[in-house]
Amino acid sequence: MDYLSRESAPFSDDLWGKIDDTVVNTASRVLIGRRFLDIFGPLGAGIQSISSDNLDESGSIEEETSEGISRIKNRKYEEIPLVYSDFTLLWRDIENSEKLGYPLDLSAAVSAAEACARKEDKLIFLGNENFGYEGIFNAKGTNKVEKSEWKSGENPFTDIASAVEILTKQGIYGRLALIVSPDLYLQMQRIQPGTGVLEIDRIGKLLNGNIFTSPVLGTNKGALLCTEPNYIDIVIGQDIATAYLELRELNHTLRVLETVLLRIKNRKSIVIFE
Repeated sequence: MDYLSRESAPFSDDLWGKIDDTVVNTASRVLIGRRFLDIFGPLGAGIQSISSDNLDESGSIEEETSEGISRIKNRKYEEIPLVYSDFTLLWRDIENSEKLGYPLDLSAAVSAAEACARKEDKLIFLGNENFGYEGIFNAKGTNKVEKSEWKSGENPFTDIASAVEILTKQGIYGRLALIVSPDLYLQMQRIQPGTGVLEIDRIGKLLNGNIFTSPVLGTNKGALLCTEPNYIDIVIGQDIATAYLELRELNHTLRVLETVLLRIKNRKSIVIFE
């Protein structure tokens, strides 16, 4: 049986194709975390959990043995949560499209895909306290730097350079990425006095252009991290797809869904600006 229940929907293959293209293209446009973090997967919808190693101290995976019993040290297994958002297609709109040959308006699918993508980013960046999932900004044991006022001088560049130094001193090497809230991103859009160079361009050269912003962060949040997969990655079980949920009052309810988990393997690869 198709777990997406598509056989229950009276939709043509052509309509399903348009829905899939709309949802996937919309999510790709909105998602931020996937732009700089490596993807482990997709592993499939049936994969419900994944191992997560803590490499903060040793940097390697080791076994520990006691009285003939052995286990992997500093390893835990985490459930991969389901993220979803629902939308409805009205039967009258579908009939109108089929009878008159008009394209079906899929704005509802766009909105659901955007909502699902934002939920993924929120889980990656901020975690979920109710279910015990940590995000980049609330994970315990990360590096902290006191943030100066980014509206003046070269403070953003100075703070970020200090964060790079912290990572280097701890032996954290590789691709770096800066993720900031929209207000901090805007504060970097100003010309440095006497240079004619935007502050964000100076920082971009330091980070090879890897500067990102997301509205799910709210305000006054920023983090620099090394994005190599041995430090942090995103686990995907079921990648973003659309399922048929139910027929209600002749209208069709569908669900945009995915299973996704952030794995932080070395918390010292993250610097939070406070």
